[in-house]
Amino acid sequence: MDYQIFPPEEITDAQIKLPLSKSISNRVLMINALAGNCGSIGEVAKCDDTDAMRRALDSDSAEINIGAAGTAMRFLTAYFTMQEGRTVTVDGTERMRQRPIGVLVDALRECGADISYTQKEGYPPLRITGKRLTGGSITVDGSISSQYISALLMAAPLMEQGLTVTLTGETVSRPYILMTLGLMRQWGVESDFYGNTITIAPQRYSAIDFCVEADWSAASYWFEIAAFSFGDIKLLGLEKESLQGDSRVKSLFSNFGIEAEPDDEGALELNASPNITPRMVADLSDCPDLAQTVIVTCCVLNIPFRITGLSTLKIKETDRITALCTELCKLSFVIGQPDDSTLEWEGERAPVDAEVPLSIDTYDDHRMAMAFAPVALFLPGIVIRDVEVVSKSYPDFWDHLRGIGFTLEPVNPLTSEA
Repeated sequence: MDYQIFPPEEITDAQIKLPLSKSISNRVLMINALAGNCGSIGEVAKCDDTDAMRRALDSDSAEINIGAAGTAMRFLTAYFTMQEGRTVTVDGTERMRQRPIGVLVDALRECGADISYTQKEGYPPLRITGKRLTGGSITVDGSISSQYISALLMAAPLMEQGLTVTLTGETVSRPYILMTLGLMRQWGVESDFYGNTITIAPQRYSAIDFCVEADWSAASYWFEIAAFSFGDIKLLGLEKESLQGDSRVKSLFSNFGIEAEPDDEGALELNASPNITPRMVADLSDCPDLAQTVIVTCCVLNIPFRITGLSTLKIKETDRITALCTELCKLSFVIGQPDDSTLEWEGERAPVDAEVPLSIDTYDDHRMAMAFAPVALFLPGIVIRDVEVVSKSYPDFWDHLRGIGFTLEPVNPLTSEA
């Protein structure tokens, strides 16, 4: 389904109950499973990725299909290598079969894992026979995906020798590694992270009770809406001292005149100020999931930018660098790409076809849909295609937009007519 989106005349007294963090949810589900499911986890994220993780962990099938859930593919690969005596095949969507996993598989094999590729070398599907892993010392390229490293770390304490991981290259999404280690610490597992080396001795997870906090990645779209509308928006459920790297959205959006402070009841209140940067320069290697939101915001507010640290975007749900450039071009913005990890814009615009209504393709990527939806505040009637993709992380997103006054009209995807 496609939606044509029309904004409200004014946004006032908007209170948004954000979804729970899928990054934390997926980690605690795996850690709790490795702890023997002895602890109690409260509510977790209700989204495709976490649903895939839960189904796989609860299943006794020999065929596990995780759909498009990239985090689940990486984490479950490590998890199933440790399930002694069990053989499973882990598969996903066609796009998942195009997302590389060789770095993780090679590292797990060094630890003693029995994994084979059933089709293309280096890519899912994977056939895994569980066994007790030896562990030891390995070297892993940290510049590709922090999820590979997190998967290894969560399995590490149950390996015979524990695990020492030395990271090479420029480590991306470092806050996600710190999140993993922080959560493991809450389950009683100690680690040492010094320089580029992480050491985890053999030990056991403790059983604890745990509650998942709200998702800072989801919050970013409301920061964008606040920047476009100067509306009165409060976000519920966020932790001020969060393990989530995407909590950096607060400091990033201060460049767009958005001040975020907790109110007396703990909600995060977004207020507009006139302090807007004339040019945005940022390295998002620690929080690449914010890239689409930040870059679309810069363009719509006519703020030139140079954003680096985007190397991982090519192996996400889609090639997000190409997708961003293509869709922003529909809005007349000519985005430069000086290298594989940088996008920049210095104000160059190009004539565009007078397509009515203008349609944004989402490439099976939830973040493309949610980053472009707020553009309706500047371009009423913009169409977002394949709106169901938001179920991957934020199923209630469209309902929350309706709740603050947006009008979403279904559009025939073949004719682009309402």
